[in-house]
Amino acid sequence: MIVLFTDFGLEGPYVGQMKAVLHRLAPGVPTIDLFADAPAFEPQLAAYLLAAYAPEFPQDAVFLCVVDPGVGTDRDPVVAEADGRRFVGPGNGLFEIVLRRARARRLRRIDWRPERLSASFHGRDLFAPVASRLAAGEDAGLTDIPYDNSRPGAGWPDELARIVYVDRYGNCMTGWRAQAMGPGATVAVHGMALPRAGTFADLRPGEAFWYKNSSGLVEIAVNRGRADRLLGLGVGATVTITP
Repeated sequence: MIVLFTDFGLEGPYVGQMKAVLHRLAPGVPTIDLFADAPAFEPQLAAYLLAAYAPEFPQDAVFLCVVDPGVGTDRDPVVAEADGRRFVGPGNGLFEIVLRRARARRLRRIDWRPERLSASFHGRDLFAPVASRLAAGEDAGLTDIPYDNSRPGAGWPDELARIVYVDRYGNCMTGWRAQAMGPGATVAVHGMALPRAGTFADLRPGEAFWYKNSSGLVEIAVNRGRADRLLGLGVGATVTITP
C-alpha cells in the first residue's frame, strides 16, 4: 500500500502525475489518497498532522509525502522508518514527529537519482519512484544517516498549540494530542476559553467548543457552524492550551 500525503491540492496535474509513476512502477499496489491539502509550505505543521493519521495504516505501508518548500535545494531526500512504516520525502522535518513517537526508528538518505530530475518536482521524479521500489520490495539506493540533534525539526515541541488543518466544515485541528490533556485542561482562542465537549450535540447550535477528534487531536469546532469563521482561525494560528 502506498499512501499519498501532499500539499499539492487536487487542482492541476501534480497528484495525477505522481500516480502515473506509481502505476507504472508498482502496478497492482493500492494507492490511498490521505491528504492532498496538507498545510502548504509548512513542513512543521504537516508533521503533527501526519503523525496523527499514520497509525491508522498497516505497518508495512509506504507513505509518499511531499510538503517541500525547499525542493531543488541541498536538503536531503530521505526515507524514514517508524515502527515498520516507511515515509518517503524531503528531509526538512516532515517526518520528525512520526520518528520521535516511534518505538523503532531509522533514517536513511536517498542516494539514487533518476535520469530525469527536475528542479521543482521531486515528488514525481524522485520520491514516487523510490516509494514504488520500496512497495515492490526492491532496492532504493539508501544510506543510513544519524538520528541526532542536528536533524531538521529536532527542536520542535512534542505537542503544538497551533492549527494544523481546517476541514471542509470549518473544524480546526491543533497539533496537540488530547491524551496529553488532563481533567482541568483548558483551550482558549483570542483570550476566550472554550468548553470541552464529548461531541457536537453536547452544545447548542452556534456554540464553540473543543473536543478529542477521531484521530486523537484537540480540535476546535462549532455545532452546526464553522469554527474558522466564528473564531477567526486558520492554518498556522496559535491557540492557548493549558494541559
